[in-house]
Amino acid sequence: MPDQITETTRTSWFSRLGSAIGGIFVGLLFVLAAVVLIFWNEGRAVQTAKSLAEGAGQVQTVAAERPDPAMEGKLVHVSAPVRAGGVPVDAELSVTAPPGTLRLLRRVEMYQWREERQTETRTQLGGATETVTTYRYTRGWAEGRNDSSRFRQPEGHENPEPRHADRAWTAPEIRLGGFRLTEDQAGQVSAREELAPPSGSTMFIGADANAPRVGDLRITWRIARPEALSVVAAQRGDGFAAFRTRAGDALFLLVPGQVPASEMFAQAEAANATMTWLLRGGLVLLMLVGFGLVLKPLKVLADVLPPVGAVVGFGTGLVALLLTLVLAPSVIALAWLFYRPLVALAVLAAGVGAALAIGRLRRRGMAAAVQR
Repeated sequence: MPDQITETTRTSWFSRLGSAIGGIFVGLLFVLAAVVLIFWNEGRAVQTAKSLAEGAGQVQTVAAERPDPAMEGKLVHVSAPVRAGGVPVDAELSVTAPPGTLRLLRRVEMYQWREERQTETRTQLGGATETVTTYRYTRGWAEGRNDSSRFRQPEGHENPEPRHADRAWTAPEIRLGGFRLTEDQAGQVSAREELAPPSGSTMFIGADANAPRVGDLRITWRIARPEALSVVAAQRGDGFAAFRTRAGDALFLLVPGQVPASEMFAQAEAANATMTWLLRGGLVLLMLVGFGLVLKPLKVLADVLPPVGAVVGFGTGLVALLLTLVLAPSVIALAWLFYRPLVALAVLAAGVGAALAIGRLRRRGMAAAVQR
């Protein structure tokens, strides 16, 4: 038999209406937060772009063999083979990284209980809703620890604290030619290579790897051992520090391999654009949810007759989308108008065009429904 429990709850129409009315204030807060954060994101993107452009115009490639005192405090590009004075070691589990390793990462998985939740809500005549929630409990491997005290049924599904945790180690005395890297700076090097036997592979801690029990551990290690590194930063003695741009950013770029400065800045610009669009998408979704909460009471009122509620819900969803498509691009345009006026006009035109197109499609749909 599956390990699961099922709960059925009923919410009256009056309770739903009260919650929906209260949700109006939450929705307005979501919309306000989205407006503020969208404006902030555009300013962050412009500031980062200005900082990268400033850095690309000032950076100088210098020889890695010996720091030049004349370049102290200036933005430099150093690209050279990397070496370390030793290798990182996981002394707790007696694992030593191979020569040339800069970083050693331990990844710990525990065999543990997991809770899966499935919910189905039905609207009944009169506006009440019936919600059926099924909680299923399964066991499997996962990083960290699922807090079983938060399970709907924690009894019989307890997860212990793991005996070991994820950790990272950095090799001592890392040098890039005549330059030294700090532990924090070297920590920016990604460790993606699996540590191979005899030191690595997978370590199982438990009674039987073929029949794991809750609390058993599966441990693997990853390493970073690039042959060379490239850095763009301010020269500080025989090391590096973040370069403070006039735009206000702290500039420090580090990538594996011997990469020209121009390519490093191009990668940073692409990363800035990607981050900007990801944040835009998330914040536009937050605004859409906010408008949906503001309009939700209309659907709840119409849910007295479920078919009517479904139609009203579809309509409020379209209105929420329409409002989002007008407001979000407008905020982006205002932000760009503040930071970069020319781009603002193009963004505003795109938003208004999308809103007009959706409005036109909606009118056509309503006209077609009337004709039927």
